Amino acid sequence: MKFSAFLLFILFFFGFTSGKKQQDNLVDLQDLSSEFAYEIRYATPNNFIGETLYDCAKCLLRPEVADAILEANKYFIEKGYRIRFYDCYRPLDVQKKMWAKVPRATYVGNPYGNGSVHNRGAAIDMTLETLEGCHVEMGSDYDHFGRAAHIDNYNFSEEILANRKLLFEGMRKFGFSPIRTEWWHFSFRKNRAFKILNTPLPCGLKD
Repeated sequence: MKFSAFLLFILFFFGFTSGKKQQDNLVDLQDLSSEFAYEIRYATPNNFIGETLYDCAKCLLRPEVADAILEANKYFIEKGYRIRFYDCYRPLDVQKKMWAKVPRATYVGNPYGNGSVHNRGAAIDMTLETLEGCHVEMGSDYDHFGRAAHIDNYNFSEEILANRKLLFEGMRKFGFSPIRTEWWHFSFRKNRAFKILNTPLPCGLKD
């Protein structure tokens, strides 16, 4: 009886730790597909803080989120576009630096509260470009903190409204939701099971 109880404990413990390890996994999009474009702004000073926040330009996501974004990109490619990433997983320490500069929950997730879905590896900042690499106008630059970035702002040309419609409808099809103040941000809807991470970006590995 004691041996059976001990065996059950061992199975439960290793099952729990294995599940926890799997939950913490992040995958590099560049290892999964060559059909994305990248402009990881926080690996440069070209961002709202004006400082380089990442040591390398990596796009990491939870495996389930990565699978969904792969399918979304296939959808856009069929229409003559592809996804260009601005940001993916973001370590919590970086979130704290952002909050120190802009403590406004409308635009920056509070790292001392619920954080950002980016910290869970379940959100992306992105736009579309043509398959030839041409810019697709969305009405504002990335990380513009103002009305021009809001998704409920329809004071744009028909071309920009059509571009946004394509972006939003395509991402919603594959389980992503936008937020009101940032046309570029999409959170994977099933993100609550993912815990907040502070794992550094693997910059010493292949880039």
